[in-house]
Amino acid sequence: MSKFFFLPAGALSLLALPCAALASGGHHPSIPGAELSAVWVVPFVCMLLSIAVLPLTLPHFWEHHFGKIAVFWGLAFLVPCLLVYGSGTTLYVFLHTILLDYIPFLILIFSLFAVAGGVRLTGSLTGSPLVNTGILAVGTALASWMGTTGAAVLLIRPLLRANAHRKYRVHSVVFFIFLVANIGGSLTPLGDPPLFLGFLKGVSFFWTTTHLFLKTVFMAVVLLGVFYILDTVLFAREGKPVPPHTPERAREKLGLDGKVNLLFLLGIVAVVLASGLIQTGEIISVYGVGIEGQNLMRDLLLLTIAWLSWKFTEQRCRELNGFSWAPIAEVAKLFLGIFISMIPAIEILRAGTRGALAPLIRLVTSADGQPVNAAYFWLTGALSSFLDNAPTYLVFFNTAGGDAAALMTGMGTTLAAISAGAVFMGANSYIGNAPNFMVRSIAEEQGVPMPSFFGYMAWSAGILVPLFVVLTWIFF
Repeated sequence: MSKFFFLPAGALSLLALPCAALASGGHHPSIPGAELSAVWVVPFVCMLLSIAVLPLTLPHFWEHHFGKIAVFWGLAFLVPCLLVYGSGTTLYVFLHTILLDYIPFLILIFSLFAVAGGVRLTGSLTGSPLVNTGILAVGTALASWMGTTGAAVLLIRPLLRANAHRKYRVHSVVFFIFLVANIGGSLTPLGDPPLFLGFLKGVSFFWTTTHLFLKTVFMAVVLLGVFYILDTVLFAREGKPVPPHTPERAREKLGLDGKVNLLFLLGIVAVVLASGLIQTGEIISVYGVGIEGQNLMRDLLLLTIAWLSWKFTEQRCRELNGFSWAPIAEVAKLFLGIFISMIPAIEILRAGTRGALAPLIRLVTSADGQPVNAAYFWLTGALSSFLDNAPTYLVFFNTAGGDAAALMTGMGTTLAAISAGAVFMGANSYIGNAPNFMVRSIAEEQGVPMPSFFGYMAWSAGILVPLFVVLTWIFF
C-alpha cells in the first residue's frame, strides 16, 4: 500500500507511548483566550493568505513547498506561545489539538477517502445538464446519511468522468462543493461534525431532520435549478458535445465496481455513530490530554476498515477510478498548519464576551435579552467559513444557553440558525469544510482548472450569499 496509508496510522501511534513517558502528573492550562489580542491570529490569517495567494503568484514554489509553508505558520504561533506561556502550556495546547482534533479529523477523512475511492461507477454516463443535475441531487441526498466527505469522495470522480469531454467543467465542481460537500449534510448528525457534536450534547438524532428540512430543501432546489440553467446554457455554447466512442465505453454496462466498499462505508458510519453513543471514559493521558476509550477504538477501527478496503478492492478498479493518494496528502499537510495556527482564534472565540471578539458575540443577544436568530445564523456561518465549524458551533450553542432540551423546544429557531449557519456556510470557502479542499484537489488532479481561493469565494459570494439573505428573511 502507498506510504500515505501510514500517515494517520503513524500519527495515531503516538497514543501507544507509555503513559509514564509523557504523563505530566497534572493538568496544563490552555492559553487564556480572554487575554489574547488580535495579533495572535496573524499566523492563521497568513496561513489563509498563503493558500489564497501563493498558488497564483508562485505556483511552482507552492507546489513543491506547501507542506513546509504550513509547518512554518504553525510554528509562527507555537514559538511565541512558548516564549510567552512557557513549554508546559505550549506542549499541552499542541498535543490537545493534534491528539483530539487533527488526528481524528485526518483518520476519518482518510478512511472515507480510501473506501469511497474504491467504488467506481461503470458505464457510459454522459455529462449532460440532466445527468449532472441528477448526480448533484443524489449526492445532496446521500450527504446527510454517509457524511459530506463520504458522499463527496464517492461521487466526485463519476461527475468528473461524465464531463471529461466538456469544455466548461469548473461550475459543476463548484456546485458540487456547495451541495454535496456542505448543504446536503444538514439533516442528520452523520452529515457534518457540528451536528454530531450537537447530538453528543443532547440534541435528538432526527431534530435537525425536521427543523432544517425546509431550509435544506429551499437551498438545494434553488441551487439545483440555477445549476441546471447554467449548465444548459454552457452545454449549448459548447455545441452539445458527446464523448468520443470507444469499444470499452460501448461494452461497459452501467453499474458499480468495488461494491464491497459500500459495506465498508456503512461500517464507517456505524463506527462513528457508536463512538458517540458508547462512553468508556478516559483510558490514557498524554501530557495531561485525556484520550477516551471510545475515540481511540473508533480511530483504530476506521484505520482497519481503510486497510480492509485496500485489501479487498482490485487495484484495477482504483486505477480506472483515477485514484491516487495525492489529494489526501495535500489535505493532511495544509490542515496541519491550519489546525495549529487556528488555536488562538478558537480560544478567543471560546472566551465569548471576555475575549477580543466580544463585540461580535454580543450581537446575538438583543437589549431585552432575547436571542437574535439572524445574528446567530450569520455569525456562526461567517466564522465557520474560515474556522473549524465544529468548535464554532459549540461556542454559539453554549452562548445560547447550552441546554439541548431548552434549545430544542423554546429556542428551536435559535438552534436551527446555529446549525444551518455552521453547515451551510461551510461552502463559503475552500477551508470551510474538510471535503471542499479534497474535492478541489481531486478535480485539479483530473485536469479541471479550479478557481483560486478568492476566485472560489467570488462564486460563493455571488450565488450563496444572496440565497442566505433570502433564507434569513424567510426563516430567521
